[in-house]
Amino acid sequence: MMKILVVDDERDIQALFEQRFRKEIKEERVQLYFAFSGEEALECLKKMEHEAVLILSDINMPGMNGFQLLEAVKKKYLKPPPVVMMITAYGDSENHRMATELGADDFLTKPVDFSILKEKLNLTGA
Repeated sequence: MMKILVVDDERDIQALFEQRFRKEIKEERVQLYFAFSGEEALECLKKMEHEAVLILSDINMPGMNGFQLLEAVKKKYLKPPPVVMMITAYGDSENHRMATELGADDFLTKPVDFSILKEKLNLTGA
């Protein structure tokens, strides 16, 4: 089962992800976790203790932003390092470059295209 931690300060994102992954959750192929800040995401990761996790993180959040979270995750969680995909409303090259430099594994723009996301996660057609 793939565990996905979605990090975004917009709380309505939870209902959206639960709706879009309803089938995968029901089939027990995906388990979703939600954190509404970078700090909350790190707390959540501590409790999960290196279980295979994919992190989908917004970049623009109050407090610890997505870049700071990405940096903390990539430095602290060495084995296995979680896969981190950054999500932002801005598809500009500067955010993309910074995310890549900090070790982001992939990059998505808002609004999230769930068919592309599922394809990236190998969840299509199963």
